[in-house]
Amino acid sequence: MQLLMNKGHQVSVVVRNPFHTEAMPWLEKARIFTCDLYQPVDHPFEQFGNPDAVIHLAWAGLPHYKEQFHLSENLPANRNFLQAMIEGGLRHLIVSGTCYEYGMQSGCLSEDMTAQPVNSYGQAKNALRKSLQDLQQMHNFTLQWCRLFYMHGEGQNPHSLLAQLDSHIDSGAYAFNMSGGEQLRDYLPVEEVARRPLGLLDHPQCNGIVNVCSENPITVLSLVQQHLSKKKAKINLNIGYYPYPEQEPMAFWGDGRKYRKFCSDEESVHHEHTHLAAH
Repeated sequence: MQLLMNKGHQVSVVVRNPFHTEAMPWLEKARIFTCDLYQPVDHPFEQFGNPDAVIHLAWAGLPHYKEQFHLSENLPANRNFLQAMIEGGLRHLIVSGTCYEYGMQSGCLSEDMTAQPVNSYGQAKNALRKSLQDLQQMHNFTLQWCRLFYMHGEGQNPHSLLAQLDSHIDSGAYAFNMSGGEQLRDYLPVEEVARRPLGLLDHPQCNGIVNVCSENPITVLSLVQQHLSKKKAKINLNIGYYPYPEQEPMAFWGDGRKYRKFCSDEESVHHEHTHLAAH
């Protein structure tokens, strides 16, 4: 949020629970709207101030990737809300997608590959993208679909890998149970993941799917070892305790050339009003 403000944007934030914003340092500088996207919203584009752009991050129920509510509840709620925004006049939409849309495909994953999602979360996200692309045939708007790969950092889900590792370290645990750790994955710090969609705001000519990735595959074991080294912490790693996930390929990472083609740290364009739809 502060990054948007630093670039001169006027920011509005949509939250389900305003309590989550009370401790934020940018609170007094942003317009806060309380809204439950899972309830019908009348004329949301006007209600939220006719924004020039929306960054849509809302999605409930993670990290339960296999649950059917992604398709039965999340998909229609998010589709209906975004369709209403577009029909109201929205001209620039950025939405968070997921690398799970690629399914079991291995190796370097590029945006022109056919999506083959195998879990409910990936299927729902992919269906939302297709629905929004269909709307582009009837309405003139830019759609930037950010396929997020793995992330780590402050605020991550407490059940994620490094968050669990930190919890074990802080509690003085003797050992940390993990898989064999040979999976190759693509990780970015959460700060960088947050920065990438902001770069796309200045480049509406970059339309369609955009991988948000590091392009540098690393084994899960190496990631854990680097994290321990950075924290100067020691704990016994019980490698091989958990089996490898069945619904993920052993090795995959993102091709980030499309993002690099359009965006760089030096480029910056002032926008008068930006709306951030968060959750």
